[in-house]
Amino acid sequence: MDALRIYVDLAMPPEALELLRAGTIRHELVFPTKPISSVLAKGEPDPQFTTVDVGFGQPDLEAIRESQRLRWVHISSAGITRYDTAEFRELAKTRGIAVSNSSDVYNEACAVHALSFMLAQARKLPLGLRTRAANGTPEWLAVRSSSGTLRDETVLLVGYGAIGRRLAELLDAFDVKIIAYRRQARGDENVPVVTAEGLATALAAADHVVNILPESEDTRGFFDGARFASMKPGATFYNIGRGATVHQDALLASLRSGRLGAAWLDVTEPEPLPEGHPLWAEPNCFITPHVAGGHTGEAKTLVRHFLKNLERFVRHEPLLDRVM
Repeated sequence: MDALRIYVDLAMPPEALELLRAGTIRHELVFPTKPISSVLAKGEPDPQFTTVDVGFGQPDLEAIRESQRLRWVHISSAGITRYDTAEFRELAKTRGIAVSNSSDVYNEACAVHALSFMLAQARKLPLGLRTRAANGTPEWLAVRSSSGTLRDETVLLVGYGAIGRRLAELLDAFDVKIIAYRRQARGDENVPVVTAEGLATALAAADHVVNILPESEDTRGFFDGARFASMKPGATFYNIGRGATVHQDALLASLRSGRLGAAWLDVTEPEPLPEGHPLWAEPNCFITPHVAGGHTGEAKTLVRHFLKNLERFVRHEPLLDRVM
């Protein structure tokens, strides 16, 4: 295969850039004047994009439409929200543009983050960390006696892609019952699966509901008042998917009514929530700033994943994490 022109819109530390340059020495890298600062940010239009064969990062949608040379887009995030439309899918299919994402880069960190949330909730860490009481006192006994281990509890994973699979593997050591929700069962799942018909029953049985849904036309506002109302009283809700999949007013109402015991969120809508938003002040709501996928050496992991796929692309082999 001839040398490829590869457009890279990501800002990355020197060690990751060096790794990228070494792995693409047979090809030509093209950079924008102003690279994006985050793998979650939106790329800007760039006239150079019409001259490239490959886009790596978060390429602008209009630039993709205008390019007649583009053959492959490798998205730098696990989520593909801005590309996950019927119009773009048809464009990719018609033009023969392969599209892959970076799920394999983030599934381990996201699964560990979700497990950390669950263990913190089980062990009552927020309460324990703010409690200063001598052992044997009623306050001390209340913290100690309310701390659990997850054993024999039911976990519902809403969304069962790479992150859900890895979280299920991690949870296997805790003797929990795991159920997964998918729009359609594929038959290759290693846990029981429910579809839309069985979701309400699964929500009513789950002690922990972990939302890992991506944002799409079908999932926006998926967790609404009705779904929160159907959950088991006192259940804990976790969101490491996308903020737009949750109706936040309904979440707040469920927390205040006591229907939900707690909520742990890594994603919100918008991000970050504005100062003064009531979820910040809700005592049983805990929020991290969309960092679940982050990990030491993240940029280098991302580059290595792209380079593996580049070799596959050059050899006409199936791409890792191909989504279109």
